[in-house]
Amino acid sequence: MALHVVLVEPEIPPNTGNIARSCAATGTVLHLVKPLGFSIDDRSLKRAGLDYWPFVKLQVHESLEDFLEEYGEGSGRMFLATTKGDKLYTEIDFADEDMILFGRETAGLPRDFIEERKENAIRIPMGEDARLRSLNLANSVNIILFEALRQLGFPELG
Repeated sequence: MALHVVLVEPEIPPNTGNIARSCAATGTVLHLVKPLGFSIDDRSLKRAGLDYWPFVKLQVHESLEDFLEEYGEGSGRMFLATTKGDKLYTEIDFADEDMILFGRETAGLPRDFIEERKENAIRIPMGEDARLRSLNLANSVNIILFEALRQLGFPELG
């Protein structure tokens, strides 16, 4: 049993390192979709992930198109985490092998990609203050990931 976190074009090494740590600790598969804003050998990325990197179930994809070719239509459910989602993440009944996609820290997921899959767009509720565009990526991943894990009964976690 596994969930999948998909980071599409992540830019900030410490965010990815912290997400990798959460994925390692929960048995979640981490997908990184290029281009990346850093090298996965980057010292700051490894420092953020500490000694967890050998335990991360990591898959790297050359592009969003390559990722979709492998995991697209019919492979399982994909949810798009975006401030433009109509549904709250708590309205989803998560299941084994679900994939949760997150976009770049500065721009999110591509607009056309969201529009084509609007029914699967989910969001974390936030205040309406225009100065707060979104939460930190690592925090957002953990909020949604742990809700999905809670719903699944924290499989294989103590």
